[in-house]
Amino acid sequence: ILFFPDSNRLWAAHPTDSATASLKDEEEFTDILEERRRTTDLGYALRTFNPQPYKGAPTLSTSDLNKAVLESQYLCYIIKETGSSVEKVKEDASRILKEMSHNLQLGFIRLMGYTLNKVFKRLYRSIYVNMEGLNMVGTQYTLINCLTLYWAVLLEYVQTIVRTGYAPLEFYVEGFRSRTLKSLVPKLGMMDMVLEPYFKGEVFDITLVPISISYDRVLEESLLALELLGVPRPKESITGLFKASGVLQEDYGCMHVNFGRPLSARQLCEGKINWSEYNLIPRYRFPFFSLFLPISHMAVGTNMNIEYLLTKEGSLISPWSLMACLLLQTPFTTLTEEGLQWHQLTEKTLWLRKLVLDFGARLNWPAHIPDSEVMSSTVALHHSIVHHKEDRIYLVQDEDPARQDPLSPEEGVMRMAVVVLMLVSYRNQALHVFVRPGILATAIHITKNTRKDELFSFFCFLRDVFSNEFIFIPGRAVQDFEEACSLLQKCGAVHISQQEVTVLETGLEVLSFLQKLLQPFLDSYQLMFRYLCEKEDHVFTEEQFLPDVRNLATKLILSGTTECVK
Repeated sequence: ILFFPDSNRLWAAHPTDSATASLKDEEEFTDILEERRRTTDLGYALRTFNPQPYKGAPTLSTSDLNKAVLESQYLCYIIKETGSSVEKVKEDASRILKEMSHNLQLGFIRLMGYTLNKVFKRLYRSIYVNMEGLNMVGTQYTLINCLTLYWAVLLEYVQTIVRTGYAPLEFYVEGFRSRTLKSLVPKLGMMDMVLEPYFKGEVFDITLVPISISYDRVLEESLLALELLGVPRPKESITGLFKASGVLQEDYGCMHVNFGRPLSARQLCEGKINWSEYNLIPRYRFPFFSLFLPISHMAVGTNMNIEYLLTKEGSLISPWSLMACLLLQTPFTTLTEEGLQWHQLTEKTLWLRKLVLDFGARLNWPAHIPDSEVMSSTVALHHSIVHHKEDRIYLVQDEDPARQDPLSPEEGVMRMAVVVLMLVSYRNQALHVFVRPGILATAIHITKNTRKDELFSFFCFLRDVFSNEFIFIPGRAVQDFEEACSLLQKCGAVHISQQEVTVLETGLEVLSFLQKLLQPFLDSYQLMFRYLCEKEDHVFTEEQFLPDVRNLATKLILSGTTECVK
């Protein structure tokens, strides 16, 4: 089963007959567009399609699958428990299943293959895919959420596919889109649904494979920034599709698809469940959600090391993400008026590249191209955000030639906020590398303390404050603190002893960078607290809250009190 989270990270899982899962140390990325550029789009779309069932599973038609779902013990039990007319509930269940089950039309799939192949070749220079993780497992995929009879039909439909190895399924593990391009805390509901057949003993194992997609340039970068500023998302329509055809003239760089290290649910849960307690319970009445839900969250949510799977092991950090981190720490007037000297940006970017490599990050930095050329082409790719002029870098400031009257100060702030938020979104793609050492650097900066126990207490406080902002695995505060200490010591920023964390002179630049990286988040929280304290009404709607906070932020930015838009 492949799980696609919306911030462009995927999960894969499937029933297996072996508890082993491993991955080769070397990773091979193949450009799948290279071969397609040598063939016609029509030839690609009309190629032979002959999928094989998973590991010898019996071939099922759509009608066979639907019949197995409707006649399952679980669904029959649920239908009887409703207390309504059995025939009427069966009709409702059949109608629901008909709506949600697939009806693959190969002709339509070939049409989409032809169209998308053309689009991808226009938008991207390359699409690199690492198939190491996928080659080790058969795959299936899922996408869904609901309750009532609908929930029961959905649950049985998904789990029938899992049990039989029938076909691919897909779903977004993070639950919804990330408009900031920052990794979101995973929602484990669908994970529980997929894992239930393993806990019931209906499959020997479930193998989970994290998959990530990294983009050099995001197609919707300006739309996402506008949405964050309260501008409604344009309605999707055929007319809008034709109007958006201009994006086909743009260069969006490369895309990387990485199939990560497979994980065995059987191994993750080993020794954590006493199966003998449930031997006499019928499988269709198995108390999964009341008894096994906490176990599955613990075993999968914790031992899977979600953050590493979704980010460190999967995501590739682009040169632009590093440059965005640095540009956002540059005074605003420098970027809008005198410009940032090109050599300063390149030197700092190379310094930051070394730091992220010391921290164990994975970079999308071409080794066969000179560093200066990599950075120049990166800036050129993101011409909608910055422009390079006379050896200096400036933020793009779009002017409306048709406008007669000058912009008000508030309108000027909102216009520049769009560009800054586009920068922020690319910075956010690299945040997972810096969060833990950044929190420790912030603790050192605020407390001015060197005692390890005091720093650990404040580290835990900040970790709790940011628990909905970044991905932290529950119960791992000590490990997170030790990791932060280790990374800062590795890069020469601090010296760690049994009782002390001593800042080194050579580490001031690193600590300053990390502290400034998290400062906008602290500023944003303080802005929210200020608004809530000044608000006279104790009850208000989201429609009131968000515009009011934006207005307060605009007011403070114009007064020079904050730069919290970053």
